[in-house]
Amino acid sequence: MKQLFKSVFKTKAPGVVVVVSGLPRSGTSMMMKVLEAGGLSVLTDQIREADDDNPKGYYEFERVKQLDKGDTAWLDGAEGKVVKVISALLEHLPSEHTYRVIFMQRRIEEVLASQKKMLARRGEPTDRVSDQEMARLFAKHVQKVELWLRAQPNFSVLYVDYNRMLADPLPYVRQINQFLGGSLDEQKMAAAVDPKLYRNRGV
Repeated sequence: MKQLFKSVFKTKAPGVVVVVSGLPRSGTSMMMKVLEAGGLSVLTDQIREADDDNPKGYYEFERVKQLDKGDTAWLDGAEGKVVKVISALLEHLPSEHTYRVIFMQRRIEEVLASQKKMLARRGEPTDRVSDQEMARLFAKHVQKVELWLRAQPNFSVLYVDYNRMLADPLPYVRQINQFLGGSLDEQKMAAAVDPKLYRNRGV
């Protein structure tokens, strides 16, 4: 069987914070819903409500956006829970905690298409940077983040292909469950994967 994702296990210390990460519009909200369905407690303040871009909700915690400004005290209450942290903020997670990171990967053309639609709905410009340049910048950023993650002794990382998971969720939820200790409800996790939300497909 072809390997579904790359994983690096570095620690099994107690008190783990589970982090869902990736580029914006890469399937992080879907993964948060899957983990919640499986039985994990999600850390979210529900300030950002569901809309046409994320009909099932964003699963965000606003204080995460202040990580780069030093707001990390909230992590003391995040152990044993799952929180969404975009890839650009991972390096600001404090080293005194242990993390299991589920990093979402999605076809870059779909990420760009999804972002454009979201910006257009908000009345924001969509042509400040060309798709080719954005794709280059995103690829460079992801490479940098992956290299950084490999060097962190308190991070274990599982890379999940969003596109393949939508097509066949059960093998993915099984490996995610194993990565997180094996106590989640795999059937409920698989049922939470909604292909109807796969709207920005690559050409």
